[in-house]
Amino acid sequence: MSGTVGRNARMAWIGALLLATGACTPLDDLAVFVFGRSMRDSRSFDPYENTIAPPENSVPFASGNNTPGPGRLNTGQPEPGLMPAPFAQADLFSPVVQNLPNPVPPDPASLERGEVLFNRFCAVCHGAAGVGAQANIIEKFPLLIGYNLSGPVVAGFTDGYIYGIMRIGRGLMPPYGHQISHFDRWNIVNYIRVLQGQAGNTPLGAGAE
Repeated sequence: MSGTVGRNARMAWIGALLLATGACTPLDDLAVFVFGRSMRDSRSFDPYENTIAPPENSVPFASGNNTPGPGRLNTGQPEPGLMPAPFAQADLFSPVVQNLPNPVPPDPASLERGEVLFNRFCAVCHGAAGVGAQANIIEKFPLLIGYNLSGPVVAGFTDGYIYGIMRIGRGLMPPYGHQISHFDRWNIVNYIRVLQGQAGNTPLGAGAE
């Protein structure tokens, strides 16, 4: 037993000596040559760092779980014509997206759901009151100020345009279509309109029903 302990101790000392003297560097260089990287180069990523959008024309994992209506359980495929056709960022200013009708009335249930989702997905960059300069992310990234969603500029956007930006993203904002479901995006739109009204800005609300 004592011989085993002594042998393990010697091996540990030899390993420490190799590390201290840099003798393992040739092995790392060989690993880089063969595999393109080594265990010494093992950086980690923070949440939402260097996010990658889903591949073009891919089918979301939850696509089969689209409900046939707000507040209804999924009993099969969505009702025909209920979901907007796929569109790209180039279509955001087209009449197809600009005039998308909001199928969710801004009733108390929608606004309650919209507030929960807004605080979960949007407030970190745009602020709980829709003011980007008041967002929590500013404490860590002072220059990363999001759009004022409760301001007069966004109040002049149509419901369809706000929905479209959430679905496919724009500029620094990544797409959230794979995280926020169809009807929940409209719930958030309805809640953003409330924030605009609270800030003294009259929402355009074009396309809302």
